[in-house]
Amino acid sequence: MATPKLPYKILGGVVPCPGGWLIVPARLSGVTIVADEPEVVKTLLDVLEYKPKFDAAAIYATIGFADEPRGPYRPCDEEARELIGWPRLVAIRPVPSRRALGAASREEALALEPWLTRDDLRRFKWMRECEREFQPFHQRSFFAAHPDLTFTQLNDDQPLTSSPHQQDGLLERMNLIRAKMPGLDETVIRTPPPGAAQLHMLQATGLLWTARRAAGRAMNRLPKDPEWDSAGMRMELVR
Repeated sequence: MATPKLPYKILGGVVPCPGGWLIVPARLSGVTIVADEPEVVKTLLDVLEYKPKFDAAAIYATIGFADEPRGPYRPCDEEARELIGWPRLVAIRPVPSRRALGAASREEALALEPWLTRDDLRRFKWMRECEREFQPFHQRSFFAAHPDLTFTQLNDDQPLTSSPHQQDGLLERMNLIRAKMPGLDETVIRTPPPGAAQLHMLQATGLLWTARRAAGRAMNRLPKDPEWDSAGMRMELVR
């Protein structure tokens, strides 16, 4: 028996957080987005197997890795940094190679990629999940995105100069959500589920804008003709 077609599409905004991964699920009916209860899941596999299945999810995650060290930024990261502009371009972090991700120790990883910072090394646990769990078919519904790319687009492609780690930056981004995605600002101010903070709620809710664009196949890809890695993954960011 065929599964009945829902009168709406299922969207997701997903970001890494201390508890694992924060998901803000939502329903898209026409142009209206209605967010459902946010949830923290422990692993990326839990995200990929989330029910109901996403029609489009914008995920703040790395998809696609070079096998060997070749420089800190992929072409998509370079383009994203140009779009985001100073000073927020620093939010686009370098991406290590598979060889560095598989290193037996921090010292070995640093020997391979000397640009790695403590913050980069802390992000290894999420990137290792991405390298291990993502398969090419996942890119039909999961789209690598970045909150700063989303908020720059919400700001009419004008670079933001405030930091989301400061109160004025939170308010600026909240106002952008309120103006462009009415009603979703209420999601941002909800008490975050255990394992996440208000910043993560802000980022994941903002990413619903990109998920909506992806659901309508109206997103922009960076770069326009993405490079493919050895596992068949597109190395891209969307907005």
